[in-house]
Amino acid sequence: MLEHDPGPFHPEKPERLRAVVERLQQERLSSVSWAEPKLAPRECVERIHARRYIEHLESLRGQQTRLDADTAVSRGSLAAAYLAAGAAVDAVEAVVSGKGSNAFALVRPPGHHAEKDRAMGFCLFNNVAVAVEHAVSALGLERVLIVDWDVHHGNGSQHAFEARRDVLYFSTHQYPFYPGTGAASQTGTQEGQGFTINAPLPAGMGDADYAAVFERILVPVADAYEPQLVLVSAGFDPHRNDPLGGMAVTEKGFAFMCGLAKGIADRHAQGHLVLVLEGGYDLKGLAGSAAACAAVLAGAEFLGVHGSPSSEGLRAVAAVEGIQRRFWNLP
Repeated sequence: MLEHDPGPFHPEKPERLRAVVERLQQERLSSVSWAEPKLAPRECVERIHARRYIEHLESLRGQQTRLDADTAVSRGSLAAAYLAAGAAVDAVEAVVSGKGSNAFALVRPPGHHAEKDRAMGFCLFNNVAVAVEHAVSALGLERVLIVDWDVHHGNGSQHAFEARRDVLYFSTHQYPFYPGTGAASQTGTQEGQGFTINAPLPAGMGDADYAAVFERILVPVADAYEPQLVLVSAGFDPHRNDPLGGMAVTEKGFAFMCGLAKGIADRHAQGHLVLVLEGGYDLKGLAGSAAACAAVLAGAEFLGVHGSPSSEGLRAVAAVEGIQRRFWNLP
């Protein structure tokens, strides 16, 4: 995955993954084992992406070219994309089979913007969507929860599952912001009405604002849904130092969100929780936040966040609650 090179000055650079891996190796967390992922089988990827799109990417194998204004491929990119999706699939299989109670797939390129038939926002294959569909189609799970805390809305993940009830997609993100989707009014389509939950937040929100979203919306909905598996699109670009985002979350805030996701998994899914790396472009903030979440996965106590939610954050949460009460019994 280090061989995926979008080009000079691109924020989604190989150093991101190096920084995370080096920090986690320094942490020497007890009870943690490292595993080398396998390439995702093509049939896994085809459950989410159109065959013609995959064949188009295959035709570019070994080339250096640009797919859109933000997304580029290099000689090693397609292999990296299959490996990133494969790592997410392997992580799901590991926790469902009992090899570990939880897992963290350290991947690039990221995935949650990738649509069925096109690359987008640095993403080639939708790693989380591929892993979720594998859990449903191959492993027989009936209820899977996706929690997406990346600063950008996961348009590809939402579109993959918005007409279904066997996958509940929850996203909190900066709004209005790239990619333009993720309004609170987007609640799913057809049979999936109510199983897409968007909690858009204005820029500048910090730990306490995110905590309010999780405690007042995600936790009660998840407790009612009772997922058998929880996957997190773990983007660390809401970090206060991130150059692409406009939020103010700290390492403690990410640990708190991870802890609440772990609590959901512990109550309903035998602890089965998988984090899959998405964005995060300040190397120190990215590595520190990933390490804070890994510590929570390994059993460290996560503490509450400091301060109270902002008035802007509370208004945003109240707006989402008003919409979601049509579908869920919120406190």
